[in-house]
Amino acid sequence: MDSMPPAPSPTVPTVAAPIRWWRKWWRGLSPTRQDRFAALAPLAAVLMFLAAIVAAFWYLRAEEAEREQEALRRDVEYAQQRVRLRLLERQEQLMRIARDLSNQDLGRAEFVVRAEALISQYPELQAITWIDDRRRIRASHAAPTLASSELRIAGEVLKPGDTADTFGLARDLQQPVYAQPAATSGDATPLLQLQVPLNNQGKFSGVVLGEYSIDSLLRYGTPTEVLARYAVTLLDSKNQVLAGTPLGPRNKATQLLPWTPKANEYEIPVSPVGNGLVLRAQAYRTSLGVVGSGLFWLVGTLSAMTAWMLIATWRHTRRRMQAQEALVAETNFRRAMENSILTGMRALDMEGRISYVNAAFCQMTGWSAEELVGLKAPFPYWPEADHETLQAKLRDELRGNTMAGGFQVRVKRKSGTLFDARLYVSPLIDAHGHQTGWMTSMTDITEPNRIREQLSASHERFTIVLESLDASVSVAPLGSEELLFANKLYRQWFGSQTGGHLQLVAQAGVVPVAGKEHSGMDDEDGLMGLPTDPLTSARTENAEIYLPDLGKWLEVRSRYLNWVDGRLAQMVIATDITPRRLAEEQAERQAERAQSVSRLITMGEMASSVAHELNQPLTAINNYCSGMVSRIQSGQLTEEALLTALQKTAHQAQRAGQIIQRIRSFVKKSEPNRALADVHSMVNEAVELADIELRRHNVRLTHYVAARLPPVMADTILIEQVLVNLMKNGAEAIQHANRPAAGRSVELRVVPKQIDDRQVVEFSVQDTGKGLAPEVLERLFEAFFSTKAEGMGMGLNLCRSIVESHQGRMQAENLYNGPEVIGCRFSFWLPLAKPADGTTNSVANVQTPRTVA
Repeated sequence: MDSMPPAPSPTVPTVAAPIRWWRKWWRGLSPTRQDRFAALAPLAAVLMFLAAIVAAFWYLRAEEAEREQEALRRDVEYAQQRVRLRLLERQEQLMRIARDLSNQDLGRAEFVVRAEALISQYPELQAITWIDDRRRIRASHAAPTLASSELRIAGEVLKPGDTADTFGLARDLQQPVYAQPAATSGDATPLLQLQVPLNNQGKFSGVVLGEYSIDSLLRYGTPTEVLARYAVTLLDSKNQVLAGTPLGPRNKATQLLPWTPKANEYEIPVSPVGNGLVLRAQAYRTSLGVVGSGLFWLVGTLSAMTAWMLIATWRHTRRRMQAQEALVAETNFRRAMENSILTGMRALDMEGRISYVNAAFCQMTGWSAEELVGLKAPFPYWPEADHETLQAKLRDELRGNTMAGGFQVRVKRKSGTLFDARLYVSPLIDAHGHQTGWMTSMTDITEPNRIREQLSASHERFTIVLESLDASVSVAPLGSEELLFANKLYRQWFGSQTGGHLQLVAQAGVVPVAGKEHSGMDDEDGLMGLPTDPLTSARTENAEIYLPDLGKWLEVRSRYLNWVDGRLAQMVIATDITPRRLAEEQAERQAERAQSVSRLITMGEMASSVAHELNQPLTAINNYCSGMVSRIQSGQLTEEALLTALQKTAHQAQRAGQIIQRIRSFVKKSEPNRALADVHSMVNEAVELADIELRRHNVRLTHYVAARLPPVMADTILIEQVLVNLMKNGAEAIQHANRPAAGRSVELRVVPKQIDDRQVVEFSVQDTGKGLAPEVLERLFEAFFSTKAEGMGMGLNLCRSIVESHQGRMQAENLYNGPEVIGCRFSFWLPLAKPADGTTNSVANVQTPRTVA
């Protein structure tokens, strides 16, 4: 027989697990934290009790507010029914008058009588008006309280406005229509209008207009018990108050309290008017009552006092525990500090016996505290050779003759090695103020001594390097005449005073270092003009100056640094660059001579063309003179013909003189003279010079110059030399290419351009030759490189030097038509001259074409 399975064990209650967890957590806490939580438990209970009281008050007040809101809603709905019934009664009476008027049972007199009876009986009715289908007032009667601006006179026609619009609505709907017209004046009372249409045999024949006083409607239509309990108002569709006085806003700070009731109000539209007239009631303020408020504040005060007493007791206990913990921490701290500091501590009693050593002292010497405590001199860590010296110092210590700065000794380790140490001795005073011995601190200074020796050697090497420099180095603090450092060359040039440093700074144009005593004004800032970025990271300032006293050119570099004592100082380095300046001046003179020689070579190459050019005016002069002689001999020359011939002769002579003068100014050697130059004049002069050579090679020159180009800062002769060389090179390239007559042209183009955000004028010369090989393009502007058999290789090199000296750039490129090279283009640009007023010159893009055959 099979055994039955064991019955399932009963489940462990779910409460046991949290209880076990709670016990484990509580036992894991330290006693200090257990005491802290035990002290916080009563405080938490008091706070929970206070929270329960506040919640109870809040719940009761919420119940009371809900009951008040329900009573308010019932009262407002009752008042709305009363106002609605009153309006319906007046509407029924007006509809009776309208029915009698439609049946023609009433005339004007009878209408006025019935209107007067209704107005006198019901105070909310202010006026009753009979209006025909043409909007003309047939008859009207108003209450005495109605404003004069709202009276309606028989015979008038309704003006366009709210009343006229409602008239049209009543005519279209054939039903009574309520409306609230806009007030015509500031003192007019708000009115409610009711227009009842007249229907005579199915045809609209006008309306009966009844006007109500909204204030009277509220006063006489609302029950008095509702008016006594609430602030009742009538509002329009825009939430504007038409009648009644609303309650002001309640204090926001008071509304934040949980037991403060909210403002009870309720509103409902008044039918049959609809949303155009809303009845709103606001409950007057209520209070909790003296008994309820007093009970609440009594409970709150008692709870606060209990919480304060618990907190005070907890703080007192906590202070005692903190004092105990501080004492333990202080003891542990002192013990840990003594064991962790690298300074060895040794205490001697009044007889010179060791009474205490710390761990650092034992670690330094290698002996343990048990081996050292109780020993008298000589101590085992004394070197044998220094016993007498150390014994004498110990006697001085016991007599009280201690040195404030300590003294240096050698100490022997247990292993036999020696190290340098510095000892500081001070009296050991007990709690009663009596001296009980001497405390000695020992510091291992072996490594500092080694570092000090290395620093001394490094300083010596640094000094030797600075003293042997070929540059003058000086350092002076800002605002002082003290010279912090000066090397040998500075002392040779300027002596050991600060005058040379200040002279270099002042003449180089960097920030002066003189203080207020040199400023001339007491309130001037001596550091004014310094760089705004951190001075020690500011860039070095370079300047080249000439000192007549030394007869030298110096390159001065200056920067700011923090001196070893923390002061801000200025270092000035002056290097003798006299040989370099002399070499640069000689190079400039050579370049100038090379430019002059280049111009002479250019004119030499153009000599035959110039001779041909001069031959034309000279031949013309000869012809004019021969003709005049022949005509004078034959007696056929009149005075007018003679004057004409002489004028033409003078013109040809002037032309020849201009050609000679232009060639003379071109080849004349002169210093570079950069001035404001007109681009048009400069290009015209170059074109006239180069045109002679181009015509000799049968090359057509076309040039385009933009109109109204601003001037450039340039040397006219040098730029003309560049243009003439480029145009002559273009003509020679066309000659070597053997181009036909139709393809022999050189184009000069001068246009404005913007390069790297700079406004420039670009000059370009384009020929129709065979272009330049790639290897030639790479070396085109090198000195003494030429593609001509008779060339010197200086023309293009000088041209690029001239352009770059004017802060411009030159380049060359081949022109292609597909894979075929159809010419070469040389271009360079010059920056525009800056105007005196700082404005930017405007450059027109209109181009003026000119062609020279």
